[in-house]
Amino acid sequence: MKGSPLTVDPDEVVLTSIRAQGAGGQNVNKVSNAVHLRFDIHAASLPDAVKQRLAALPDGRITREGVVIIKAQEHRSLEMNRADALARLNALVQSVAAPPRPRKATKPTYGSKQRRLEGKAQRGQVKAARARVGE
Repeated sequence: MKGSPLTVDPDEVVLTSIRAQGAGGQNVNKVSNAVHLRFDIHAASLPDAVKQRLAALPDGRITREGVVIIKAQEHRSLEMNRADALARLNALVQSVAAPPRPRKATKPTYGSKQRRLEGKAQRGQVKAARARVGE
């Protein structure tokens, strides 16, 4: 799996042709060139770890049921929109293909502690200067 990039099997994807939105003249009203892509994460042949990371993504294109929905309507041709939708799905899968590196806990440096304390002292002086002056 390290050598080749992880891709989605096109047979697991449901592509539907729909009419595109927005400006485009008469062509938009006549031709169904936009593509609606639906991909069920849980029924896919991806590794389980990748499925879990993909389903946990905070992405608006992923439903609660674990279905990725991508709408492609950038191009005028159906084939280009289909290729664009598949490329975007593969990019989404690639983004979670590698597990995240674990975070190593570190301590703040001496210098950062000193800068923080100096900032706090300076802020305290500003606030103290706002107080009433007593006799």
